[in-house]
Amino acid sequence: MTIDLKNRIALVTGASRGIGYFTALELAKAGAHVIACARTVGGLEELDDAIKAAGGSATLVPFDLADMNAIDALGASIFERWGKLDVLVANAGVLGVISPIGHIEAKTFEKVMNINVTATWRLIRSVDPLLTRSDAGRAVIISSAAAHKCRPFWGPYSASKAAVEALARTWAGESRSTALRITSVDPGATRTAMRAQAVPGEDPSTLPHPSEVAKAILPLVGPDVTETGKLFIVRENRLVDYRLPE
Repeated sequence: MTIDLKNRIALVTGASRGIGYFTALELAKAGAHVIACARTVGGLEELDDAIKAAGGSATLVPFDLADMNAIDALGASIFERWGKLDVLVANAGVLGVISPIGHIEAKTFEKVMNINVTATWRLIRSVDPLLTRSDAGRAVIISSAAAHKCRPFWGPYSASKAAVEALARTWAGESRSTALRITSVDPGATRTAMRAQAVPGEDPSTLPHPSEVAKAILPLVGPDVTETGKLFIVRENRLVDYRLPE
């Protein structure tokens, strides 16, 4: 299935490495102009080189998602330059620590919630008016199976991803009468730096490469997408509905 994103504007956070890097590259290969955001300038420059080599184009925006004013300014800047946004991939996030809940320092918990939840809400607020100006706005919010499995010692990350999914589902419900479509994505265990931090003894060669996840995400942002408010499980290659506790 070929996805044509020519003349479309796509914003990707956490684009300097991992899933964000390769998703930005796939979007550019499909014809989108990519607004690539991350803290690491070197990683963004490498991405820009790869996008140019593939015949695409990008605008690099190095900033920290902890800077809430910068998130607000980002939406305004996109409006001034392009007047709309067609694709959002909210990928950036932090793990925190793998630890018993009672042992977690307050500053660690607060950082996870600030970057994973508050910054995601702030980003949604900043770009929602731009996405609704598109004829086919698409938003992908990267989640995790941790939002549902709630494994011992994964408290902050699990809580943050559950909150992110709640935001995405609520946003989808509010946008149902518009052309905007919103999907949460569970990429599964992937060969990334975050996974290595979480499971240091794991052999990374046994895990899918982030470029494989990026290829699975690409169809979710195409203009022909009709579903909204669902969860896409990459490992199963399918959309699933949410349901109430049983």
